[in-house]
Amino acid sequence: MPGVLIAFEGLDQSGKETQARLLAGRFEAGGSEVRIFPFPDYETAIGAEIGRALRGERDYGPDVMQLLYVANRYEWKPAIERALADGRIVICDRYQASSVAYGEAQGLDPGWLVDIQRHLPQPDVTVVLDIAPETAVARKAAGRDKFERDLALLGRVRASYRRQAGQPGWVIIDGERQKPEVAEAVRSAVWPRLARR
Repeated sequence: MPGVLIAFEGLDQSGKETQARLLAGRFEAGGSEVRIFPFPDYETAIGAEIGRALRGERDYGPDVMQLLYVANRYEWKPAIERALADGRIVICDRYQASSVAYGEAQGLDPGWLVDIQRHLPQPDVTVVLDIAPETAVARKAAGRDKFERDLALLGRVRASYRRQAGQPGWVIIDGERQKPEVAEAVRSAVWPRLARR
């Protein structure tokens, strides 16, 4: 059986990392092998450059930033493809839609942002954990990067995610609820979609 790629998307502090881990645990309890890929990965050379930009040590435009984010995913493309070929469940904490959402929110062409990622493995299911920008800020009171401090930008990012979620294979989950409720909603949304593959 080929593997499955599930992407978690949403604003920072929407619960992506937590829900990715919880879903992975459910799959593993059922005997599946799971690999989680968090993006960006700051441990790579490209990821380290992203980190410097987010800390204000570099002054890149939105297009360069998104090219770096996309290149960071391409760094991991071989590993993702191997995991899928081995029949594993691959879960990405942020993936392609993040570049579309944040890039579009900064005035970039969403079609271009989709196109430059067309050679990456495509998600079977994309889960958007939807929260208000104010919730994102409230959940992380300190240490926010420049994007996390911009409420107007976060509002545009949220709107882009909602627009993208009209595509097949996408689901929006209310991320304002308690973690167990969100986890059950994720399970209920993901399982039927995978069963239809």
